[in-house]
Amino acid sequence: MKMLLSLIALLSAALIANAAPPTCYSRVLSLSKEITESFKELQTSKAVDSCVEMLPSLYLDIHNYCVLAKLRDFVAYPRCERVLEVSELKEKARSLYTIMISYCRRDLVFLTDDCSALENPVLPPIEPSIIES
Repeated sequence: MKMLLSLIALLSAALIANAAPPTCYSRVLSLSKEITESFKELQTSKAVDSCVEMLPSLYLDIHNYCVLAKLRDFVAYPRCERVLEVSELKEKARSLYTIMISYCRRDLVFLTDDCSALENPVLPPIEPSIIES
C-alpha cells in the first residue's frame, strides 16, 4: 500500500512539474526556432514567389544582441505583402520582437553582439544516419 501511495505521489509531482507555465526564456526560444524553421520551409517550398527569394536571411540566435535589429529589418522589409506565408512570418517575428523588448526585457541575457554571426551562421555538423552506415 505504501508503495502504491509513493508511486501516486511521484506521478502527481511529475504532472505538476510539467504543467508549469513556460518562462519568458522558453517562450522566446521556442518562438525563435519556430520562425527559423518556417523561414526555411518557405524558402524551400515549391511555390516560391520571386519576392521570397529576395527576403533578407532569417537565422535567429536569441543570445546575440543583433537579433533585435535582424527582427526589425525583417518585419520592415517592404516587399512580399501579397504572399500570405510571408505576412504570417512577419507577424510572428513582430511578436518575438515585442516579447523580447518588453515582456522579457529583464529575463534575457545576450552573450554576444556579433552581427555577422547572424548573417553567416556556423551550424553544427549533421550526424550521419544509421541507414548510411
